[in-house]
Amino acid sequence: MIACLVSSAPPAYRLSPRGPAVRGGLLALIAAVLFGISTPLVQRFGFGVGAFATAALLYVGAAAAGSLLRQRVEHEARILSGDFPRLLAMAAAGAVIGPVALVWGLQRTSATSASLMLTLEAVFTAVLAWWIYRETMDRRVRTAMLLLVLGGALLIVNQGRTDSANLWGLLAVLLATAAWGLDNTLSRALAERDPGQVVLAKALLGAVATSILAAGFGESLPTLSAAVGLFAVGAAGYGLSLRFYLLAQRAFGAARTGSVFAFAPFIGAALAVGLGDQSLSWTVAAGSVLMLAGVVLHLAESHEHEHEHDMMEHEHSHRHDDGHHDHIHVPMPSAAHSHRHRHDPLRHMHPHVPDAHHAHHH
Repeated sequence: MIACLVSSAPPAYRLSPRGPAVRGGLLALIAAVLFGISTPLVQRFGFGVGAFATAALLYVGAAAAGSLLRQRVEHEARILSGDFPRLLAMAAAGAVIGPVALVWGLQRTSATSASLMLTLEAVFTAVLAWWIYRETMDRRVRTAMLLLVLGGALLIVNQGRTDSANLWGLLAVLLATAAWGLDNTLSRALAERDPGQVVLAKALLGAVATSILAAGFGESLPTLSAAVGLFAVGAAGYGLSLRFYLLAQRAFGAARTGSVFAFAPFIGAALAVGLGDQSLSWTVAAGSVLMLAGVVLHLAESHEHEHEHDMMEHEHSHRHDDGHHDHIHVPMPSAAHSHRHRHDPLRHMHPHVPDAHHAHHH
């Protein structure tokens, strides 16, 4: 039975009220670094390779990473048969439309501008998380979203002024951000499942679909070096990154994970400039400053009020030092573990984020 007040929580929980946000932020930042460096590398290794073939190789690498990251049954909750329709939708949006649109766009615009445009993924994620899961969007969050949109608008204006072909490439990247925003929101419901299994299932579905499309459109096979490079980028930037992303969503919700993940474009843009991209202009710099301000503003959010937990029964990986899990084991485990358990009704107050235990409405 899980019914505890904040005053009875373990000391570590009381002394570190922002623990879930810090943990979630760090996990999302690792995911952002891995994905951020992947964008200019995809442009480099994917040069001359078809968009579908490139996406297929990326997700073959992601599937390989997912197969190595699966956890033992007692440590993580398994994927259920009822999750399959959601996984199909995630694969369609995030492993087919998203990467194909990104690769097509990268072939027609600069890696710097494309990387920065990916910041708008946070906007789509936050709006969809608010719409579907009713995650809170206070004035600070709305202001952050506005800054991100204004920064993206500056990038579009800059590309439209310089080259119409670049503009179409940038709009394709915008489509990729919308697809990944939908993917991020859909994946929130699977954040309590074994992330290795989720990565493997989504990546396999995406790899099969894009491989069939590559063959159907007659795309030629890439060189061995390009194939190996794209496979490695997919394993780290799309497989391992997704694992950390799902763990971050588990820790502090879809919208906030999306906001931290919005650092990825700046990492990618910096790497693109380091690799010799000469497209950086004052307009691009101004857009990046607005976007960076939006990300920082969103991360400065603090949310605390008295709230009520309804009775809940579910399975997920958990510990017994978080103030919400005090059921008894004999012997009591000290590490994270997974089993079906029940939460009794509870009312208390502490800083919190919209994770699996704090999905209440405001």
